[in-house]
Amino acid sequence: MFATERCFINTFNKTDYADVKKLFLNQDVRKYLGGIRDEESIQVVLNSMLNPPDNSFYWVVREKQTDNFIGMVSLDPHHDMDYLELSYELLPIWWGKGYATQVVKRIIHYALNELNLPKVLAETQTANKSSCRLLEKVGMEVERKLFRFGAEQAIYSIKSS
Repeated sequence: MFATERCFINTFNKTDYADVKKLFLNQDVRKYLGGIRDEESIQVVLNSMLNPPDNSFYWVVREKQTDNFIGMVSLDPHHDMDYLELSYELLPIWWGKGYATQVVKRIIHYALNELNLPKVLAETQTANKSSCRLLEKVGMEVERKLFRFGAEQAIYSIKSS
């Protein structure tokens, strides 16, 4: 569906279940996302991602050269339901290598220029410094901070120009 210099970004399919499940079971990935999920909740989430509503998009990210699973990225309604939220999870082996930056930039471009959204949000714990740096690197700015899910969250946004 999409490509970056080093990645393919394809719509989530049933054949991706095993790979995506690795994200939900990885303690490092889930550190700021509520912890590891149980088998039943993983199945519910994966099944819902297979047939998303019209305003939700779920993609799997793979390395171009090897087709190795990197992670996933999504756009779906934010908790406040006013705008779509960009979310991403990559396996730790891919962290710090620029893959997330490429993928997030591409999805922001898609959201603002192809879906013609006026604004895209991202929410992350302020304690997740790497995620905060990534969002700032791709041009997102802190819109507000709030306390949710037992921690301080930063709501980042980027608007269409």
